[in-house]
Amino acid sequence: MRGVYLFIAGALVTIIAQFAIAQSQNQGVVRMNHVGISSPNLEETISYYTETLGFPEAFRVTNDEGEIALVYVQVSTNSFLELQPSNEQRPPGLSHFGIVVEDMDDAIDMWSERGLEIEEPRTSGTNAVLSNIYDSNGVRIELMELPPNSAHAQATARWRSQSAGAWR
Repeated sequence: MRGVYLFIAGALVTIIAQFAIAQSQNQGVVRMNHVGISSPNLEETISYYTETLGFPEAFRVTNDEGEIALVYVQVSTNSFLELQPSNEQRPPGLSHFGIVVEDMDDAIDMWSERGLEIEEPRTSGTNAVLSNIYDSNGVRIELMELPPNSAHAQATARWRSQSAGAWR
């Protein structure tokens, strides 16, 4: 019986150590935040995700002409779908996924040291600090630092406050 306990203890230590090593390799990466979807009929796509699937609209951004540039639909507390119109540069379908980082400069330093080319960071219309890297298949990975005044952080806070009210 002692051998079984030692085996289980050894297995647990190994699993915990592997988890800690995996986490330390990408220090400052918080979580996956969203998946971007481009659509030739944005209104129909928004309707599908909000009305048919029942995900609430978190926020939308318009361009200078007042047209919808993107709409975030909230799947869970801090998981979103980013819906945007397709165009020549952004064909219909999955376009990218977003990862939240604690500090953009630290993330850029970390991945630059690993040989990745990283786009110059910029502040978006949602007040998020954004940059991009590309995987070996050309898939765009959007890096996001989300200050408290970003639309993303505000949507997450609203969701949490609504969820807290549901449990009262």
